[in-house]
Amino acid sequence: MNIAKHHPGSAGCLLALLLAASAAQAAPAADPLFKPLIDMRLRYENVDQTGFANEANALTMRVRAGGDLRVAPATRILIEAEAVLGLVNDYNSTTNGNLFYPVVADPQNIEINRLQIQNKSIANTTLTAGRQRINLDDQRFVGAVAFRQSEQTFDAARIETSPVKNLKIDLTYAWKDNTIFGVDSPIAHINGNNVFANVAYATPVGTLTGFGYWVDQDAPTRLQFSSVTYGARFAGKYAFSKTANATYALSYAHQQQAFDNPFTYDADYYLADVGLGFGGFAIGAGYEVLGASSGKAFTAFQTPLATLHKFQGWADKFLTTPGNGVRDAYASAGYTVTKVGPFASVSALAVYHDFNSDRAGLDYGSEIDLQLLARFQKYVLTLKYADYNADSFATDTSKLWVSVDYVF
Repeated sequence: MNIAKHHPGSAGCLLALLLAASAAQAAPAADPLFKPLIDMRLRYENVDQTGFANEANALTMRVRAGGDLRVAPATRILIEAEAVLGLVNDYNSTTNGNLFYPVVADPQNIEINRLQIQNKSIANTTLTAGRQRINLDDQRFVGAVAFRQSEQTFDAARIETSPVKNLKIDLTYAWKDNTIFGVDSPIAHINGNNVFANVAYATPVGTLTGFGYWVDQDAPTRLQFSSVTYGARFAGKYAFSKTANATYALSYAHQQQAFDNPFTYDADYYLADVGLGFGGFAIGAGYEVLGASSGKAFTAFQTPLATLHKFQGWADKFLTTPGNGVRDAYASAGYTVTKVGPFASVSALAVYHDFNSDRAGLDYGSEIDLQLLARFQKYVLTLKYADYNADSFATDTSKLWVSVDYVF
């Protein structure tokens, strides 16, 4: 896709964003009422997928620039533009028509990423209205999809309040889902009457959360993802010493169709996750189930508004839950060391997944994920690899990422 053709003045807009970012970085913070927002990422992604003669090669640059201005003692206005430019475009972005390449869901794009007004004049309460980023709990049900170059935001009204100590109530009404697929996509924006209700109580051993999510996907190709989900989550951390700790999480949810979903179903979700950290080492294991509806074909637990890349493997083979559901047994090991030469920290992570169906006894496949991450001042350097070995679901796929992030 020629971005300048489809977005008149887009090249100039991208240049303006870059110049604004550079100027904001260079200028001293003379006005404490204003906070510049600058977020850049240069990333190369390679995808080698069985069934495609060509490998995908995507080199993309993402720039977000804007500002956060205090307009009254308790009120701020935030505006942030986002631009994604394809420097090497040998991939299927989902909008560029390169169907003979595997998908890399980072289309060229220019849009208003966030435009919100926020007020904190009520004690222990934050009110936010407008286009905003929303991440709830571990982002398994609602998240911003930060891994992709264009993130997911919501046009919404949100209230976060703590009426008593240790209790937090988070309520959102969102009338539009601004997806990761860019302005050229038929599902760039999905309207609907979405409600996110989240109530959390902090205890000495962890946080207990109850939630209800009403997801309304009005787009004709997305009606089957409209649902209502109720559930609970308990997550905590226990420190054995200054250098050793344990983390744990349990979650359960029940889902059924809602709004204009043409299918009738009900399905369950389960998660058990534990981890141990000692010194710079960390190990973990977990079991996550997105269940299939009892006695119903092609209906399973879905999480269309989640930060899906965080779950069920980085190869992203299970972005839509298969009709027979999915069971993911996984284990991880990592190590972090601080102050390595010029780097503030360097960390390595390895994760193994074994995927099976929830119904019908199918062995879907397995996946190995590897990551090396280094932090240098305001930069994050990432080398990342995923290798999915298919058995009875999808196809063998390997992905490689090399990226540099900068946040001012």
